[in-house]
Amino acid sequence: MSGDRRRRLAHVAIALSTSRLSWCVCAVAMIAAAVATAAQPPGAPARFRHERAVIPAGAGPQRLAIDVPLLAGGAPFIVASRRSGPLAEDGLRDLRLFDGAGAPVPHIFIYPPPTEPEWALAEVLPVARTEKTSGFEADLGRALAVDAIAVSAIASPFLKRIRLEGSGDRLRWTILVADGTLFDLPAESLRQTTLEFAAGSYRYLRVTWDDRNSARVAAPLAVRARRMTAATPPPTLVAPLAVERRPSEPGVSRFRVRLPGPHLPIASIELDVRAGHVLRNAVVYESRLVGGEAVPVELGRGLLKRVERDGLSAGSLRIPVLAPAEAELELVVEDGSNPPLDLSGATAQCAALPWIYFEAPVGTVVARYGNPSAVSPVYDLEAVRESVRVAIVPDAKWGDVRELSPAEPATAAALMPEAGAGLDIGGFSYQRALPEGGAGLVALVVDPAALAHSRGPSSRFADVRIVDASSRQIPYLVERRSEPLPIPLALEPVQSTAAVAASVAGHSTSTYKLHVPFPGLPEGRLALETSARVFQRSVQVAIERPADRRRRDPWVEVVATGNWSHSEQETAAPALLLTLPQTDASDVLLTIDEGDNSRLPISGVKLLLPSYRLRFYRPAQGPLSLVYGSRDASAPRYDLALLAPRVMGGEALEITPSAEAAAPAPRDLLVAPWVFWVLLGGAVAVLLALIARLVTQKT
Repeated sequence: MSGDRRRRLAHVAIALSTSRLSWCVCAVAMIAAAVATAAQPPGAPARFRHERAVIPAGAGPQRLAIDVPLLAGGAPFIVASRRSGPLAEDGLRDLRLFDGAGAPVPHIFIYPPPTEPEWALAEVLPVARTEKTSGFEADLGRALAVDAIAVSAIASPFLKRIRLEGSGDRLRWTILVADGTLFDLPAESLRQTTLEFAAGSYRYLRVTWDDRNSARVAAPLAVRARRMTAATPPPTLVAPLAVERRPSEPGVSRFRVRLPGPHLPIASIELDVRAGHVLRNAVVYESRLVGGEAVPVELGRGLLKRVERDGLSAGSLRIPVLAPAEAELELVVEDGSNPPLDLSGATAQCAALPWIYFEAPVGTVVARYGNPSAVSPVYDLEAVRESVRVAIVPDAKWGDVRELSPAEPATAAALMPEAGAGLDIGGFSYQRALPEGGAGLVALVVDPAALAHSRGPSSRFADVRIVDASSRQIPYLVERRSEPLPIPLALEPVQSTAAVAASVAGHSTSTYKLHVPFPGLPEGRLALETSARVFQRSVQVAIERPADRRRRDPWVEVVATGNWSHSEQETAAPALLLTLPQTDASDVLLTIDEGDNSRLPISGVKLLLPSYRLRFYRPAQGPLSLVYGSRDASAPRYDLALLAPRVMGGEALEITPSAEAAAPAPRDLLVAPWVFWVLLGGAVAVLLALIARLVTQKT
């Protein structure tokens, strides 16, 4: 062995001997961590926010359908567009199943392959007619697992209420659909000739037409039944939604739709409208961050259509949407000349979801989920994925949800700073208290006073701040809403001045004074409504100005004009919308050129302002204030990368500030104002005396 090699080996030995203690310390730490991990059972409640019992049909292979509480509390899915329709993928990575001893129960998600449904052709058999009913039976030849029936080749148009029953021996019948509707109305472009029902094994399907209020229809020439195969997907998940009517401009119905949670894999929204014909356009929006501001973004639109005949209705009230990220949506319906849409409710239809497949042990099974940091598990159960026939395994059921207390508070409050830099509020003209409450996501409505006395949306509310009791700033995000902020205005008839009369064609005019609550409001729209049916008028909005350097007499500044007419006696006249620019006046004049007609009745006047909210996370303790009214303040620069994920995606508690009042007076001056002016006058006198003395000396 050479000398160099011996020296290198000696250095290695010395290094190993000196680092032995460090290796021992690391080994002890690793063993301690392993012991601590083993002491905590897998999936301990401290890791998850929700726990639910799973009720198997017995030991062995089971399938479990995903429901709304699981979607609302677990890791979200991503909705992908497929040829077969929207498909929810890559979700619930935090779901874990455990047996009674706390040991993991492996599970996998099984997506049915995207294959075309298989339909079985049936033989059509006649049934006896009665005074009120008729119908037919469909013989599939043998008992088949089916979940839908389709009829074709029936003379159109037709709209019929039906009763559907199924049987295996033609002796004992099971009601599959107690009260369904089939229709084909080519003139209205409405067609529904397929009826779904709970899956089961049947050879005979019997359709009974209700002929009490509609003409009889001939038996169809072809009837098919949809067979259940190994690729049978879970039933389409439908979730009820809470709907709240919101303020709106005339001719438009606006609703706030609340979802069970954010990031749900929703593919469409079905509206429940009370009886009547319907033909209206509808759009669904949600708030999304665009360029540092939350703005309404369109998720989907659709034509709501429904017709009624003989006490039956046929139509489509469904709006396809992109998967929302928020838990709150905005629904806008164009009413046209109709009354506001009488919406009683709504439901959300989710994209296609997978089955949860697992092999149940003997005893209890518990599901836990709601861990944002969890990653998708990989089990050996994947080895049998291709051989699983999920269509024939029994169904397990869900139990009630139980909330767990997380050991590590990985909430928005822990991940987000509660307050920012300090602020000298002495330079702000207005300070308003905010309602107190617990920690959480809050949306502060920017009311007309704040719109008028701040620098407003044109400067992205550069002088608006939310501060705590120590004058530290609370970061916020500006959210622009699609709905307007309506302000009712009172009409005060006044005599037409010469200036107003000269600015309007004709001599018969009606003039009203409208008192705007605050001068300096941003640009809005003035909405006028009337009870008249047939009329034609010219309308203008003006501001009366006093005499100035350019004009010797008072004059009017016309800021908006429009023509208002309606010629149908049977329908109500639409409202007239006029753009009202930002102005420094507190009163405006509304003038209507009546021509040779009587005075047009005005039933209502509203000022529609742009609607904004400030989204922020309220800290757990301490009062908060809203301050604004500074011409020198620059726009706040908050860390949107940290702020936006915390204040978007969840349902915010909407609040309003207290009544507007002046902010605390600025700091006292060192001297009183009269003392300042006396001193200034004395200084000027002394300066003039010095100048005079210098001039005298030179001469």
